[in-house]
Amino acid sequence: MTYENSRSFALQLDEADSIRHFRDRFHIPQRDGKSLIYLCGNSLGLQPKTARESLTKELDTWQNLGVEGWFEQTTAAGAEGGEQPWLGYHATCKESLAQIVGAEPLEVCPMNALTVNLHLLLASFYRPGVDSSSVDSPGRFAGAVGSSEHRKYKILTIKGDFPSDQYALETHVKHHGLNPSDAIIEIAPRPDDGLIHTTDIQRAIADHADSLALIWMSGLNYYTGQVYNMDAIAQTAKRYCVPIGFDLAHAIGNVPLRLHEWGVDFATWCSYKYLNGGPGAVSGVFVHQKHHDQNLPRLAGWWGYREDRRFEMTPGFLPAPGADGWQVSTPNVLALALHRAAIAITAEAGIVPLRQKSERLTGYLEYLLTPFDDIQILTPDDPNQRGCQLSLLVRKNGKDLFAYLTEQGVVSDWREPDCIRLAPTPLYNTFEEVWQVGEIIRRYFDR
Repeated sequence: MTYENSRSFALQLDEADSIRHFRDRFHIPQRDGKSLIYLCGNSLGLQPKTARESLTKELDTWQNLGVEGWFEQTTAAGAEGGEQPWLGYHATCKESLAQIVGAEPLEVCPMNALTVNLHLLLASFYRPGVDSSSVDSPGRFAGAVGSSEHRKYKILTIKGDFPSDQYALETHVKHHGLNPSDAIIEIAPRPDDGLIHTTDIQRAIADHADSLALIWMSGLNYYTGQVYNMDAIAQTAKRYCVPIGFDLAHAIGNVPLRLHEWGVDFATWCSYKYLNGGPGAVSGVFVHQKHHDQNLPRLAGWWGYREDRRFEMTPGFLPAPGADGWQVSTPNVLALALHRAAIAITAEAGIVPLRQKSERLTGYLEYLLTPFDDIQILTPDDPNQRGCQLSLLVRKNGKDLFAYLTEQGVVSDWREPDCIRLAPTPLYNTFEEVWQVGEIIRRYFDR
């Protein structure tokens, strides 16, 4: 697209935007009676207007039915309640989630929080010492965990990934009696552009294939905004028979995903960013169906037991079919109500129209920021290697610019030591807002 730096051009783009009406589904934060320009959906998405009603329905069910809310969906004397008994409430999210991540409904389950899910999945998929000719078979332990000679025990990841992921990998390695400095291989960004290229990851997989037990990494880098070629990386992992999982916190609802088709083994995410599920919203998992019938080790709980036999209360864990078998604890129904209301909007809008608008919206922001010599855009300029977010490295006084944006009604995000993250989100941001941000930054540098 050929862009123009004018309000009239931005308004033309808004008028032609086929999904502009979705903005009306959200509460836009206000200051002094004026809408803020909210470019922080990469940290916390906005509240859907359906959230309160969805939550109230389940509160009414609790009020009117008490414990019977787990089994009934209507109440006596015409009192209102939720549409779905709580016992199977999580299943009502599956179709939307499957559509968003490119999976079969049986492969996904909303549950827990991201890092909790990562620990549960690592318990199943990080198995140092397993001698397996294919990630499609369960394999068997080849020897003592304490001995690292001639066995697969290392984890390949990217350097500077989100700290919670780093801590999870570190503690799992230690749990197996291994040294993180030896067992964790980190791929560093290139010094010339600060990015990690697909070929760097593929080369590292090939170089370390004989010792790799797992590949775990973000699908979209939280700091740089770079989208990794998950398909190509997953195919390389499959070629070398190494299980692979992705942290999709910044990718889900942001870029198209086809986890089943790509053959990704497992993934988890949060839903409070681009999925707009609310602060600390429920997470979710993906486990490819090729693993559903395997006797994988797992950290089990009552809620992951087969639903048709759960109330028999007998010893011996029998996992529920599919990803549901990785559940541990009773789901938070109130959180699920918010989750379901939010993801229904993303599923209705469709990831293809969202992505098409996102490429134009972020491209317009890039066009407006390029003339400023004191700003370096760290995020790749290739639309295929980025989502909504642009990460700006400010050569001097970055915090001053961030403060100025805040003062002018722009909600953005600061990351040490010198990075401002701006994320125009297609569900609720407009081209006119992006143009206004460009004008605000111009005024800052013209002072």
